[in-house]
Amino acid sequence: MTTLYGIKNCDTVKKARKWLDANTIDYQFHDFREAPIKQQQIKAWIAQLGWDTVVNKRSTSWKQLSEQQRNIMDEKTAIAAILANPTLVKRPLLDRNGEFTVGFNAKLYQDLF
Repeated sequence: MTTLYGIKNCDTVKKARKWLDANTIDYQFHDFREAPIKQQQIKAWIAQLGWDTVVNKRSTSWKQLSEQQRNIMDEKTAIAAILANPTLVKRPLLDRNGEFTVGFNAKLYQDLF
């Protein structure tokens, strides 16, 4: 099963959804503003990709963290921060049968599917 995680109004998520739809890829969309992300899911993402790949350090959510929170960020604190503020996740995050990728690139998606 393929799941695309993100938020509806994110331009990059829109591009990924458009690509998946245009290529008739069966997927489920998980808007993490509407449905919470489970801690186990976040742990799996971080275990495979690393917290510094999963966390979007260019996001408004990252910039709203205190300097101390940003400076001490590690795997454990990243999980807690994402649970508290899911928009910290770099978008979109694609889960293709347990293999995760972040961001959207048409060539990468073509290679995956």
